[in-house]
Amino acid sequence: MNIFGLNPVVMFGSDEQKKRMLPPLIAGDDKACFAVTEPDAGLDTLNLKTKAVRNGDHYMLSGQKIWISTAQVASKMLILARTTPVDNVKQRTEGLSLFYTALDRKYVDVREIAKMGRSAVDSNELFIDALPVPAADRIGEEGRGFEYILQGMNAERILIAAEAIGLGRAALRKATNYAGERVVFGRPIGQNQAIQHPLAKCWMELEAANLMAFKAASLYDRSAPCGAEANAAKYLGAEAAFSACQTAVMTFGGMGYAKEFHVERYLREVMIARLAPISPQLILCFIAEKVLGLPKSY
Repeated sequence: MNIFGLNPVVMFGSDEQKKRMLPPLIAGDDKACFAVTEPDAGLDTLNLKTKAVRNGDHYMLSGQKIWISTAQVASKMLILARTTPVDNVKQRTEGLSLFYTALDRKYVDVREIAKMGRSAVDSNELFIDALPVPAADRIGEEGRGFEYILQGMNAERILIAAEAIGLGRAALRKATNYAGERVVFGRPIGQNQAIQHPLAKCWMELEAANLMAFKAASLYDRSAPCGAEANAAKYLGAEAAFSACQTAVMTFGGMGYAKEFHVERYLREVMIARLAPISPQLILCFIAEKVLGLPKSY
């Protein structure tokens, strides 16, 4: 979050905002969370219900957010809220505004979500009741927030792709080592093609995903269009990692179900890369529409 999340501030914040907001984050004095997703909206970001109503030099912000990482420790939040009712805009992409402001717990109730993995990073629901947000904390122009957050999403997808590939490689390494050491019927199980071939396939899939991730990262670093590549990297990385983690559990057999060897944890953790921040199905829809030119399906 603190790597890619504040990119909209870098891209669209004023000089005053950059000087005020970025150094404390870089120094570690501030910790941020990224508050976009809502319970009733999910991936339909344009259907957000959280509202920010202008009142002089402040906005009054109220609503609910969900799956907000690091909110237990965050002092700041980058939050997207509707400032113009959807009925009063020409396009659904308009009327949403972006704010980087204090997470004041007098107005924000933060509730942690118990989950199957990722214990190192908290996930939360936020219940926001009339949080006063200075107008000076609005990033860019009012009503253009959705456009601004898109600048951070490609970086997020590339980051998740790299994370997934690393996890897949860790699982593959564990499984390969075990296959070389575990002896059954007088021979290491890794001598059997039924064990070899799935592991070899996982290696190829992870390497191919890694090439796509580096292609997307290279385009991003050159400020070139990279939406298709970033989404493809996230999809390929997550699917390759899932296959590697699942194969690792099966390679260990019954011991793969034991916590001692960690591969069961890898399988739980890899589900995050498949689910977030965008589902594999919606990535396929994006590629079909934006790359192949097929009609929008949703």
